Order: sequence, then C-alpha cells, then structure tokens
Amino acid sequence: MNLEIYNMTLEDLKLLKDNLTTDFDDFWSYEILQNELNNPNSEYFIAKQNNEILGFAGIWKSIDDVHITDIVVKKIYRKKHIGSALLQKLIDTAKEQNFKSITLEVNENNLPAINLYTKFLFKQLGIRKKYYKNKDNAIIMTKYF
Repeated sequence: MNLEIYNMTLEDLKLLKDNLTTDFDDFWSYEILQNELNNPNSEYFIAKQNNEILGFAGIWKSIDDVHITDIVVKKIYRKKHIGSALLQKLIDTAKEQNFKSITLEVNENNLPAINLYTKFLFKQLGIRKKYYKNKDNAIIMTKYF
C-alpha cells in the first residue's frame, strides 16, 4: 500500500466535510476539527492513497505529554494497517518533539483499538467511568519514551 501521511490542511478537511460522519465515525464534527486545525497545541495528520483520504489522527501537546485525540480510518479501509501507520506517525512526532509520553483514552469495548495500542506497548493506567456518550468506560493508556 502506497500510503502518504502528512499534516492535515484546511483543504484536506474540506474534502472530508461531506462524508465525515458517514464514511468515518460520527465522533468529531467538521467545526470541531476546523477549530483543532487552528489550535496551536494541536497537530493533525492525514493518511492518503491515490488522492483519497483513508484516515486521520490528531494530538494535543502539553508540557511533556502528547494526548491522542483520535485515530479514525474510513470504514471500508479498516483492518488494512492504516490505523497502525497513523499511530506510528503520532509516536514519531511526539518523540521528534521531545515529549516524554503519549496518552489516550479508548472505549473499554473497542478491542481492536486496545489490541493496537497494546501492540505498540501502551500500558493501561486507569479508567474514566462513563466517559462516552453511551456511558461506556474509557481505559487510559500511556506509552513512555
């Protein structure tokens, strides 16, 4: 797979606008992502192949930790290692910018994502009770560098 991963631009986001909630997960709206692109503490990446956006991922940067806000892959392209490539880009970015760790929350019922993070040596550090809209708990996972 000839996958390109690079920083998301407003033009990329505009390409996602019409199918953001249908082809991806109904998690973040266009307006929220637009605000994220304007946030100096956020950094977002696009995974693209043959001019088609297959996924995106973002981080928030704080003092010495990076927080993964989302890793989203187009529904028809899941289980093709795109999420892994995006996660590796987030880890590499955090290391290059000298952060000490990278943290995320994952739905306790999202076993594919939990397995992905475990494969990348993230450790489960805690639980956020009733974190999601549907009242599912979130597992807090962190990888230290």
